[in-house]
Amino acid sequence: EGVGKSTQAAHAAAYLRERGIEVVETREPGGTPLAEELRALVLEPRERPLGVTAELLMIFAARASHVADKIRPALGRGHWVLCDRFTDATLAYQGGGSGVSVAWIRQLAKIAHPRLAPDRTFLFDAPPAVAMSRVVGRGNRPDRFETEGLAFFERVRQAYLDIAAREPGRLCVIDAKASVAEVAASVRCALDAAFPPAGS
Repeated sequence: EGVGKSTQAAHAAAYLRERGIEVVETREPGGTPLAEELRALVLEPRERPLGVTAELLMIFAARASHVADKIRPALGRGHWVLCDRFTDATLAYQGGGSGVSVAWIRQLAKIAHPRLAPDRTFLFDAPPAVAMSRVVGRGNRPDRFETEGLAFFERVRQAYLDIAAREPGRLCVIDAKASVAEVAASVRCALDAAFPPAGS
C-alpha cells in the first residue's frame, strides 16, 4: 500500500506503447465484472471480519475469472498484460500478513491459473511506516487492508522480500522511496534490460 504501483503501472504501460507494444492494463483483485464485485466484498471494512479462509477463496475466485476472461485472451492475441498485483500479493498479504498456509495458496494458484505466471514482477519497496503515511495523506476512506496495523504490513513486506530473494530472476526490487520520476526511470531501465527493444 502507498508505494505508487498504480502510478508506475500507468507509466510503464505508456512506455511500452511508445515501443510499439500492445499492452492490456488490469488489476487484482478485479479486472472483470465478476472479479470487481468480489474485490468490493474483500476490501469492504466490516464489523464482523470476513475470515481468512473466505477471503482467500474469494480472491482466487476473482483471479480465476480474471485469468480466464481477460488475461489468457489478451495473451492469446499476442498482447502484453500489465497487472497491478497477482498471486505474489496473496502470498504476501494472506500468507505473510494473515498466516494462511502457503501450501494452500500454491494449490489454489495451480487451480486458478495453471501453467501461468508473470515473466517479470516489479516489487516497489518502502518501509511500511513511509508507505502508510502516504495512504493516510490521500484522504480516502481506508479499505479493509489499509486499516491493518504496522506489524501486519511489516510481515507483508518481509514476505515480498522473501519471494524476491527466492526468485531474483523474476522479481525486480525497486526503491519506492525515490521520486515518481526516479522510480519510473528505474522501471524503464529494468524493462529494457529484461525485454530489450528491437534492434538494440
